[in-house]
Amino acid sequence: MWCAGGFACCALVLAASPATADICKYIDRDGNLHYTNVAPETGWKKLSCGVGGSGSSGERAAKTPTPAGFPKVDASTQKSRDDLRRKVLTEELSTEEKLLAEARVAYANGAPAPLPEEKGAPQKYADRIAKLRQTLSLHEKNVDALKRELAATK
Repeated sequence: MWCAGGFACCALVLAASPATADICKYIDRDGNLHYTNVAPETGWKKLSCGVGGSGSSGERAAKTPTPAGFPKVDASTQKSRDDLRRKVLTEELSTEEKLLAEARVAYANGAPAPLPEEKGAPQKYADRIAKLRQTLSLHEKNVDALKRELAATK
């Protein structure tokens, strides 16, 4: 999964279209991936950050003009980059949707069957439910972020 995520990040950086905020990819202490434009909790490690910023692309262009002699990308190259970005985002979305479905099954509406080692230890059961709820929320947020990113593609 890291390879696909790394590839996705490279594609996003190379072919990123204007956005209103940076969407960054983080990993938390438990190894869960997060896509967010909001400052994360402490202890999260930033894996990558897409290109974005405040304001529209026209505002950014007015503030930072393109230097003379700056290399330009022809339309067909940009189209292929955009297509690759869309493909990578679609694959990431598909993976996150599968993980979300698995998380929903495991969470079982907040009442999964207790594991044998949890029958005598209610705190272990409560801890597992909390972790399942957190995992479910994480995948829901990732799916939403990827859908927003796909909607913003050209």
